[in-house]
Amino acid sequence: MSATTFKMDEGWLEFHPNPSIPEFNVPVGAVDAHCHVFGPGDKFPYAPTRKYTPCDASKDQLWALRDHLGVERNVIVQATCHGTDNRALIDAVNHSAGKARGVASVSRDVSDAELQSLYDNGVRGVRFSFVKRLVDVLPHDTLLEVGERIQAYGMHLVIYVESQDLPELYEFFSLLRGTIVFDHMGRPNVSKGANGAEFDRFVNMLRENENMWAKVSCPDRLTVSGPPAYDDVVPFAKRLVETFPDRVLWGTDWPHPNMTSHMPDDGKLVDYIPKIAVTAESQQKLLVDNPMRLYWPEELKQ
Repeated sequence: MSATTFKMDEGWLEFHPNPSIPEFNVPVGAVDAHCHVFGPGDKFPYAPTRKYTPCDASKDQLWALRDHLGVERNVIVQATCHGTDNRALIDAVNHSAGKARGVASVSRDVSDAELQSLYDNGVRGVRFSFVKRLVDVLPHDTLLEVGERIQAYGMHLVIYVESQDLPELYEFFSLLRGTIVFDHMGRPNVSKGANGAEFDRFVNMLRENENMWAKVSCPDRLTVSGPPAYDDVVPFAKRLVETFPDRVLWGTDWPHPNMTSHMPDDGKLVDYIPKIAVTAESQQKLLVDNPMRLYWPEELKQ
């Protein structure tokens, strides 16, 4: 592959160069269930259709963060800047010594052989974005078709959507089969309150559909009050952890693409966990039991 030079977007915020050591000690076996790798662009080019060009963020830098934070495993999620070219993701998973799984992006015409290859290379989910600023066309038909086909491989759907768009998508999502994981709590508007009508809609959807999970991640994206405490986001995540203790996941979202207000300290994101999962039992489920059941079920059977 010929080398290609990519220049990150002007004003792009690079990930924290020296995150703090967390005060909270995560339980043994903890999983960062939402993070990314970007490039390096000269080896794994960014998609021509991308909406942004990030800084490179390599697998080795991700492993260094993993060890620094005290977590043991990663779930690497394909970012939209790589489109449906999952090579950077697969490369990272294959160099993780079994400590990483992947969530890929695929097109509607993905072949059965390609789906099998993704599974064989550690991919356990397929992601679709319904965030209008990140995609040209909302992938309703593609999601329906691919969502059915991945059931045979034991893979699940991951959906990125924003709260203001949920009313028009509520019934559509409720028709989907298999496990469905929603990124970042469905991107609620935290100024509307954790018990307001908007977030109630998301909670009710999960209550009515026991196949739906949520990631209680990205307080840095949702906050109005700001870092490092992200106190205005706590009630939202805490409500989900307490209402659906067996269907929640946590992740750093490293290297935090498209942040504009600030770049979070990943150590402080770990210290946020005991605010939303206040008991040892809920922390164990959030960080270990739930992600292991979804991404490493074969190890639970041993």
